[in-house]
Amino acid sequence: MTIDAQALGDELLARVDAAGDLKALDEVRVEALGKKGRITAEMKTLGSLDPEARKAAGQALNAVKDRVAEAIEARKGTLELAEMNAKLAGDRVDVSLPPRPGQMGRLHPISQTLDEIVAIFGEMGFSVAEGPDIDDDFHNFTALNMPPEHPARQMHDTFYMADENGDVDMSTVLRTHTSTVQIRTMEKQKPPIKIIAPGRTYRSDSDMTHTPMFHQVEALVVDKKTHFGHLKGCLQDFCSAYFEVEDVPLRFRPSYFPFTEPSAEVDIGCNRKDGGLTIGHKGDDGDGWLEILGSGMVNPKVLTMSGVDPEEYQGFAFGMGIERIAMLKYGIPDLRTFFDADLRWLKHYGFVPLEAASLVRGLTP
Repeated sequence: MTIDAQALGDELLARVDAAGDLKALDEVRVEALGKKGRITAEMKTLGSLDPEARKAAGQALNAVKDRVAEAIEARKGTLELAEMNAKLAGDRVDVSLPPRPGQMGRLHPISQTLDEIVAIFGEMGFSVAEGPDIDDDFHNFTALNMPPEHPARQMHDTFYMADENGDVDMSTVLRTHTSTVQIRTMEKQKPPIKIIAPGRTYRSDSDMTHTPMFHQVEALVVDKKTHFGHLKGCLQDFCSAYFEVEDVPLRFRPSYFPFTEPSAEVDIGCNRKDGGLTIGHKGDDGDGWLEILGSGMVNPKVLTMSGVDPEEYQGFAFGMGIERIAMLKYGIPDLRTFFDADLRWLKHYGFVPLEAASLVRGLTP
């Protein structure tokens, strides 16, 4: 019995080329290479041949098997690409089409709030600084005067990255605050420094008022004359402009943060009458305060670790959650809805796009 490996290979390769889709190609694969496939069946007949013929026929069948397998893989890649292109073509959106009546998009409250923050601090002379979302332990913790035993370093609070072996790498984290940008700015820029650092931050927490990813804006001022009075004045001007309430009442409460000394938490005056919340109008019951941010004078140790001489320079810093102040200003009750991608929610809380926030024209479109 003589096996015509060449003819078998040509026939199977023709079948592979003729396969019009992935399903048809898989049927050819099973027919050619499966346990009951044609090449396997031919292999089972080799035992009836004499040693020399068996060797030659086996080599020929193995060569056919390799050719067919390579052809199937190549054809599979071509069909997958064609299938993807067809899907993309079917999902194509013609962005040149005019908008349908009543279908105008909306700007997300986070984007709107970021624009408002940048507009306000821009008028004060601050510039915007950015940094990496994935940072090292030094910039995220050590340079901010956080000791090794600080609770924020624990895995139940912080997302640590994995190394190449899949093990937890305690030296690389998803930044827990944008204070990392403050450190990086002081390392590469000589004072005077006057920046804000908005961006995403990450913490292992999730409930009605916390999410694993959220947005923060932090500010840093470093020069030779800055003092706590400048910090208070800056925050007073910001809160009055942002909440659009003249002389909004603020309260500074002594607190502790490793990276500032002295430190203070800042409360804003509000009224909770009849279950509501009105910013800027303190109630008569004495319970009209709401915490909005943390602040303080930059700790000299932080200046030193960032390469700034604390004997010559000093400064202040503060940070606040962008979702938090957006919720207060726009009456959004649940933090989690910011990330639900619900168009109904966005239509309700969203803003008219392409109208940049401005203190001259007005922050809110």
